[in-house]
Amino acid sequence: MRHPLVLLLTLLTINPAFADTKPNFIVVFCDDLGYADIGPFGSKTHDTPVLDRMAREGMKLTDFYSTCSVCTPSRSSLMTGCYPRRVNMHCDEKNLCVLFPAARKGL
Repeated sequence: MRHPLVLLLTLLTINPAFADTKPNFIVVFCDDLGYADIGPFGSKTHDTPVLDRMAREGMKLTDFYSTCSVCTPSRSSLMTGCYPRRVNMHCDEKNLCVLFPAARKGL
């Protein structure tokens, strides 16, 4: 590398930590929540005025995925950024799925 000092200074000046305003992220992560179960996505059954306002004033993401279809593995993935198997939240000591409230590894 010919100019490491220039690279370092460039990286320091574009660091988002120096921004005037930092982005806010709110993740709504619920068990058994269907796509149209809240107001911003078309629910006429449930009133969600706060979520409606947040969607109007911010950004609404419409394409999302989970690493697992059940709660504990998907929650552990969201909290750690890893796949459930990587953090050993896919099965318990008896090699049973971490699925039921009685599971020893459940969140």
